[in-house]
Amino acid sequence: MSRTTEMVLGIVGGLFGFGAAFFALFVGAIDESINGSSELSALGTTAFIFSILAVAGGILVKFKPKLAGWLMLISAVGLVIAISLFGVIPAIFLIAAGLMGVIRKEDRVGQAA
Repeated sequence: MSRTTEMVLGIVGGLFGFGAAFFALFVGAIDESINGSSELSALGTTAFIFSILAVAGGILVKFKPKLAGWLMLISAVGLVIAISLFGVIPAIFLIAAGLMGVIRKEDRVGQAA
């Protein structure tokens, strides 16, 4: 069975996650320069790590779809926890791809019904 949809959604969600993570890092750097310290920089770094995990899940979906689905679901939850509103759009893509990877059944080729 072709898993192109999950792969595309996972990679696009991961790329949007990179954008959101860089934006959070940018806002955190501005906040740190104004106030002297910021927790948003650490949360942006965490979101960057979850985005790497999401892209890895998107690539892995062709070989191990269940594992890749769980990776994308975990990274979606992690992005929303780490950067809240910045991570909602990537999380929507990743939740859709993750659920499709976990729930979708493999076609059994060559077996009698």
